[in-house]
Formats: sequence, structure tokens, C-alpha cells
Amino acid sequence: MRNSSLVALSLLILSGCSQTEEPVQKAATNTAPGDVSAKPKAAPSGSAAPTQEPEKKALTRPAKPLNVLFLTVDALRADDMPWTGYERKVAPNLTKLAKESVVYDQHRSVTSYTAQSVACMLSGRLAGTLYRDGWFFTGYRDVGNDFIQEAMQKKGIRTMGVQAHMYFGRGKGIDQGFDVWEMVPGITFDAQTDNFVTSEKSTKKIIEVLSNPENTKGQFFLWSHYMDPHDKYQKHAESPDFGNSNRDRYDSEVWYTDHWLGELFKWGEKQPWWKDTAIVITADHGEAFGEHKMWKHAFDVWDVLLKVPLIIKAPGAEPKHISELRNHLDIAPTLVDLMGMDALPSFMGKSLVPEVYGAKPEKRETLIFELAEDSHNPPRRAVIHGDYKLIVYGKGWKYLLFNLKDDPGEEKDLAKTEEAKLEEMKKIYEAEFAKVPSIEPYGGMKLKSGTEAKGPMGPPKK
Repeated sequence: MRNSSLVALSLLILSGCSQTEEPVQKAATNTAPGDVSAKPKAAPSGSAAPTQEPEKKALTRPAKPLNVLFLTVDALRADDMPWTGYERKVAPNLTKLAKESVVYDQHRSVTSYTAQSVACMLSGRLAGTLYRDGWFFTGYRDVGNDFIQEAMQKKGIRTMGVQAHMYFGRGKGIDQGFDVWEMVPGITFDAQTDNFVTSEKSTKKIIEVLSNPENTKGQFFLWSHYMDPHDKYQKHAESPDFGNSNRDRYDSEVWYTDHWLGELFKWGEKQPWWKDTAIVITADHGEAFGEHKMWKHAFDVWDVLLKVPLIIKAPGAEPKHISELRNHLDIAPTLVDLMGMDALPSFMGKSLVPEVYGAKPEKRETLIFELAEDSHNPPRRAVIHGDYKLIVYGKGWKYLLFNLKDDPGEEKDLAKTEEAKLEEMKKIYEAEFAKVPSIEPYGGMKLKSGTEAKGPMGPPKK
């Protein structure tokens, strides 16, 4: 009896000591890998040690600084992607990648034109806040503009660019800060369109550049802009035959670009640096096919021109979809953060890295957009706040108001029927753009409004 009682008492004590504690709450912060918000409670003196597995440490950042392969695709509409519900299988390789990645469902470019969009993605700023000339094919000064590739160079990171349109090869300043800057062979400049098929050449040139041990012996950043979805739209024998309309041929271009991205991924997966490399894929802008009586892109800020995919595949980040509002102002902060660098003081956006690695995505009520005036583009601005979007023409001579939740195609202007909401959105717009240090373009050329570009060529001398 005495022995039985002792056994029972021992079992009772052990049972009480082996109960698991409530899990430690993971911190949704920018803490270093392994930081946690609390420590496990110590077991009572003399009791048996807990038998459960030690809890995994919270991960809100990459385990170490990464390489980044930044791939942008010209004129790639968000709603052309199979994971957004598009019925055509135009992007099997991107679809596969999306299943392994963090995908943003409500991501937008800040503008509708390449020369302004790429500058934003490399600076983290609206193009209208940079020192630039007033031409449609915008040139950017190497004085007073802070681009992320320049900051990378100072850190000893190898910076590389592979481009497929001669805009990037005409001394426009986008190449500043790149150690390697390669144009695909066999292309010439045409101000009206893109006459060339270049996805195969882009992929092969990227592989050539990354096959050079000098370029991958340390940390590296490579950016390439794939051009083929840009007009003119061409059918490809390798692609399914989607038809002969503009949209059909555009879809063939998307499939062809996706095919060669797939070939790049297959090659990359065999490289020793692949496991330490983040892939970030987005577009410079969308594309119109008759919406709002528009074709192609530029000249306005309709959502069909702004909504673009964003896919981030980063080592250690769990696949998921994020539905909060985001735009291209966040791209540069995210790229440098993935690489273990501090944010530049000039950034207007925020890094997405914490939420990519599991932090709760913050809700952003307000986003801003701008198509800066140049020789061909009229000045356009927009603000999204909650479900509403306000488009502003010029300095406020015309306002358009839309409820994007009820009217995602922006077909019903509410400016005259919801006057109280219009006034509210005007105040939000004015408050947001009062924070934006806009800079007029320089160069003396005639701008779309008929005025002359007389802005400064750099910051004032101290």
C-alpha cells in the first residue's frame, strides 16, 4: 500500500510538471533573427524537465543578407495572371513561382510610364521628386538623386543590369551605380514602339553575366527589365495560339516572356548562390486594351495602368498572399532590406521584408500616385484612401472620384453625386502631397501643358 501510494504521488507530480506552457507570441517587428518577445518560464526547483520540443524562434528577417535577382516585365497587367482568376494559362512558370512565394494581391505601380516607374523602383521616390529633364524618355541627373545601386556599390555589393530597350542605353542616368550594364544584342531605338523580340536574348545575357565568377563571388544585385509584352504585340510559335486581337497577341507575348523566365529559373536553381538569393518580380505599369478609350499605357493613372503583380520569393519566407494596399514606393526599401542594408534617408516608402517573413501586414489607408508632366505626359496625380480613389488633373482643374470596391473598373465618377466624400478626399490629397517635395524638370523643352521646363539641375549649393 505504501509503495503504491508513493508511485501514485510521483506520477501526479510528474504529470503536473509536464504540462506545456502557452506558446510564446512571435514578435511582429524588425528584430534580428531569433529574437523572441518572452522567455520560457523556468521549471520549479527539483521537478522534472519539460519534455516538449523547444519552440522555434521567431523569424522576421532573412537569416543573413541575401543576393537579389530583381526582374521587371514591361506592361504586365495584374489581371493577366492566372492566380488572379485569368482563365488563360499565360504564365505557367510565374504561377509555379507564385505558389512558392509571397504574392501581393493589391499592388500598384505609382505611375503608368516606364521612364518614371523604373526611377521610382530604384530610388524609392516619385519621379517628380528627382532631378530630371522634361523629355518623355526621361533623363536623370547623377547629382542629387540617390539610387539604391549606388548605395550597394559603397557596401561592396556587385551591381548588374541587363536591359532590352535602347532607352536604357542612351545615357539617361538609369545606369548610374551599376558595375555591369549590358544591352541585349541586335536592338535599335524606336521612340514609338518596341519592334524586337528579346526575352530569349535577355535570359541568355543574364546567364552569361551571372556565369562570370567575378560577378557572383560575393553578394550581388541584378536587375533586368523584360520587354516583350510591350507593343507591338507579336505572336510566338512556341506559345499557344490565343487568337489575333491585340489582347490575344499580348497574351502570346506574356506566355513567351514567362517561358524564358522559366528557363532562367531552371538554370538558377543549379547554381550554388541560388539558395541565398531572393527573387523579386513586378512590372513597370499595366496596359490598356480599350478601357477608358485608351490603348497601351502612359498619359493617365487609371487602375488598369497601375495594377501590377508583385511576387517575392525569399529564403525562409513562407508562401502566402497579402491583400493590403501597397505600391512601388516600397520596392527600393524592400530590395535593400533583403540585402541587409539600412534604408536610405530619402525613401518615401517602407520595406515589406517584415511582413514577407511573417509579421502582420500593417493596414495602410492612403497611397499616392503621380504621372509627372513631361514633353508628352500631362500632369496626373491620384490618391487611394480606403475604398475610394481620387484622380486629379493638373493642379486641380478636374477631379474624378471612384469607389474601387463597388466599381473596380472606375466607370462611375462619383464627384458630383458624393460631394461630401469628394471634399474629404480633396483634403486627404492636399495633405498627402503637401509632404511631397516636387521638383520641376529642367532642359528648356516644351512640356505637355505648353509651359517650358525650367527646373533646377541639382540641389542648391551649400
